[in-house]
Amino acid sequence: MFGLGTQELIIILILVLIIFGAGKLPQVGGALGKGLRNFKQGIKDDDDEKKKELEEKKDE
Repeated sequence: MFGLGTQELIIILILVLIIFGAGKLPQVGGALGKGLRNFKQGIKDDDDEKKKELEEKKDE
C-alpha cells in the first residue's frame, strides 16, 4: 500500500490522534468518507456524460 510499512502507518495514526484528538477522529473519518464518496460519484457522472455524448454522435 503506497510502499508504507507497519511502522509508518502506526506513526501516521499516532500523529493523527495527537492532532485531532480521539473525540474528533470519528468526525474526521466521516468527512473523509463523504469526500471520497462524492469524488467517486463525480467521476461516475462524468463517465456517464461522455458515454451519452458518444452515443449521440453515433446516432447522427
